[in-house]
Amino acid sequence: MTISQEVENTSGQPNAVLPEELKGLNWGAFLLNWIWAIGHKAWLGFALSFFCGLIGAIYLLIKGNEDAWKSRRFNSVEEFKQVQAAWLKWGLIVLVAGVVLGLVFGVGGALLSILAGGHRSRF
Repeated sequence: MTISQEVENTSGQPNAVLPEELKGLNWGAFLLNWIWAIGHKAWLGFALSFFCGLIGAIYLLIKGNEDAWKSRRFNSVEEFKQVQAAWLKWGLIVLVAGVVLGLVFGVGGALLSILAGGHRSRF
């Protein structure tokens, strides 16, 4: 289905109708929640993400496609999918980098503690 065949392209409008093929979860919005929300002017998602963390991320996971479709004009469903795929790619990059850095610093800190004598506090 293309936008012109079934549904008028209403992207970028506050009352935009999300095309059926875009209904679903937005993992880029979930992974980069408050950053994604600012980029898409999804202020409710931003507030929830900033103040309630996981609740905001879950809200954006569920409502992200609708919020993104309303936030700006897209030339086509394909362009929308490409933009959201880029958000997902960067979300995964940030997630993997965070895990790797956490492991490096966690293991590195443990090794330094062991090499330094590993004295435990007696409290």
